[in-house]
Amino acid sequence: MKTILEKTDDGSHTLFVPELKEHYHSVNGAVQESRHVYIEAGVRACEKDTVRIFEVGFGTGLNALLTYLDALDSRKNIYYSSIELFPISLQLVNSLNYPSLFSSEQKTVFKDLHLCAWDQQVDVTDFFHLKKIQGSLLEYDLDGEGLFDVVFYDAFAPDKQPEMWKQSIFTKLFKTLSPGGIFVTYCAKGVVRRMLQKSGFEVERLAGPPGKREMLRARKPVGEC
Repeated sequence: MKTILEKTDDGSHTLFVPELKEHYHSVNGAVQESRHVYIEAGVRACEKDTVRIFEVGFGTGLNALLTYLDALDSRKNIYYSSIELFPISLQLVNSLNYPSLFSSEQKTVFKDLHLCAWDQQVDVTDFFHLKKIQGSLLEYDLDGEGLFDVVFYDAFAPDKQPEMWKQSIFTKLFKTLSPGGIFVTYCAKGVVRRMLQKSGFEVERLAGPPGKREMLRARKPVGEC
């Protein structure tokens, strides 16, 4: 899948996919969006000391990097699983400017995340454990993965990738979340909110990142198994 490197309004890079006419991140700020949606509304909303995260769309690895950096401060123990059908090339990884935006001690971490072997858990540090799954969520069986505490839903937009925004997928993710588990996505479409509710989630609209009015956060009721 062809991509074009672009700079967003907060100075951080994103990738543009001409075939889909879609960006990997918000053009208003890639880092701003990822931090707002997935770190602040997702990871920080989970009160557990050990957090199991499942991400749909590893993409540029930005969400994983920001989660790692947040865990450095919070000292949470993170088990991070991410599924991606089309991993980006190492050449593109080296072109992305995310490492230059953070402290010098962490400049090698971003590349390390991309160099981790696929389809096996890698202990990046004693508090961050990464499992990258190369495949499609449409076909992957999550039953053997255990329960997750947070889901990052970062697929391309519904009008660009409609097959990733179906009732069956949200029901599948509901089942793989622990009681009280959190689902977050940048998307705030009413049809997505209603599908999440039909799957059993309690859904709330939150203020979106810069340039976007709203986003969605959903929780699995504590009494659900």
